[in-house]
Amino acid sequence: MLHASALPVTIGRSAPERKRAPLGASFVAIPVRTALVRAGDDLAALVAAAVRGIAGPLDVVAVSETAVAIAQNRMIAAETIRPSRLAYVLSRRASALATVNQPESLQLVIDQAGAWKVVWAAFAHAIGHLFGKPGIFYRILGESIAAIDGYTGTLPPFERTIVLGPQDPDRVAAEIAARAGARTAIVDANDLGSVKVLGASAGVPRERVAAALRRNPHGNGDEQTPIVVLAWRGSGRSPLAEPE
Repeated sequence: MLHASALPVTIGRSAPERKRAPLGASFVAIPVRTALVRAGDDLAALVAAAVRGIAGPLDVVAVSETAVAIAQNRMIAAETIRPSRLAYVLSRRASALATVNQPESLQLVIDQAGAWKVVWAAFAHAIGHLFGKPGIFYRILGESIAAIDGYTGTLPPFERTIVLGPQDPDRVAAEIAARAGARTAIVDANDLGSVKVLGASAGVPRERVAAALRRNPHGNGDEQTPIVVLAWRGSGRSPLAEPE
């Protein structure tokens, strides 16, 4: 979900070398800092400025879905949400790493999906867990629910903000690609190895991009890098070239 990564501070180049993740002899993932992302920002211009001189037409620019959602003002202050008793009960039974262990975030799920569907999803998830089948809760409730980011005590001014999923990520990816001169993917990744490509510009091999980001070079702490350039620096065909 890249919570802190979507809340960067200064325009700059790549993050420290410990985060410059090698993916092969001539292929690297380069985390890139940006200006602080705020509601209403021209994200395409911001990303294009940040990756200038780093990303080229053979590369893929992966942008945090949280940064996109913040620029679209798709966020809610936790203090404005009044969780129900159901939200409190179910959130206490969620994993410590789950977004829905926060009653405010779970209340948004209840509001969108309905209480009975959430109860059924929680019951099915518990049964699935007994049989070694995780993730049923999110599969039942859909991708729009899975994209809700909880507040996690990250950098101000978003440390008590719940971020929703981005709107029309394919369109956003196409706009960024046109401005940055490099193929673009909007991604949701975390430190547990879960990666989803929510949107992409033309020519992006989504499965390969997801595989390349599985080690989450964006980071989930204070790295402040909502962009990762999947860069090809060798001769011949890039591993992320368009499928033939």
